[in-house]
Amino acid sequence: MTEAAIPPAPPPADPDPARHVLIAGPTASGKSALALDLARRQGGLIVNADALQVWSCWRLLSARPSAEEEAEAHHRLYGHRHPGEDYSVGHWLREITGLLATGERLIIIGGTGLYFTALTEGLAEIPATPPATRLLADQRLAAEGPEALLAELDPATRARIDALNPARIQRAWEVQSATGRGLAAWQDGTPPPLLPLHQVTPLLIEADRDWLADRIDRRFDLMLEGGALEEARAVLPIWAEKALWARAIGAPELIAHLRGELDLATARSLAQAASRQYAKRQRTWFRSKMGGWHKIMRG
Repeated sequence: MTEAAIPPAPPPADPDPARHVLIAGPTASGKSALALDLARRQGGLIVNADALQVWSCWRLLSARPSAEEEAEAHHRLYGHRHPGEDYSVGHWLREITGLLATGERLIIIGGTGLYFTALTEGLAEIPATPPATRLLADQRLAAEGPEALLAELDPATRARIDALNPARIQRAWEVQSATGRGLAAWQDGTPPPLLPLHQVTPLLIEADRDWLADRIDRRFDLMLEGGALEEARAVLPIWAEKALWARAIGAPELIAHLRGELDLATARSLAQAASRQYAKRQRTWFRSKMGGWHKIMRG
């Protein structure tokens, strides 16, 4: 069940229809409803900027727009990648480049802050990580923990990286190991952005914590009613806990239930808690990285 299934707050004043629009915000804050409303009234192509919504296996659990909503306005980069495929912010930016070339107005919406930062500030063109390096990083992370990899990073990268995020630490270690150059050095050589912030209308939804927590909990119940458990059951034979596509919030808990490790009530409660924690991390990112965005208060 999408965010649009829960009645949104009234939209803000209309943005300039000649400009691309960026809409960021935490999960369940009403981004999809706002984007669809703008597309209906002003026109534009709705483009996904959420790393979880690119996967074909998750419509409900990633809160992708419904088929009915997709029929009301043109949508792109939703559910277009299959489990097992590689995907990164670099892939996403290349796809955005192609959409910009069409000349159509884009309404870019999502909750992945890194995508928006790369879009408006630029992204370092780092070579792809060799599979052998990725495998070694996976093995070391599992055996030694992120602290061991963090300790081996160059000082500039270690000072800049989120030391509480194992995925970011692993990525930085892979870059350094594969290229012989620290991630910070690659970032310092970042090319110009595709869409500088001053050329677009950037909207950031800021939500009251309790209001958002209630929406998150209600939305997960709607997801369960709509068939989220069946969605998880469909990928059970290929489930790979550390895969990119397996990071949909709530999926690990539902998989654990299907394996007989959790009863459904516990899986539901844990999934809702995981979603609230995810929203907290999103809000932290937005506060630190998106000071220049126009704020829309909700709740």
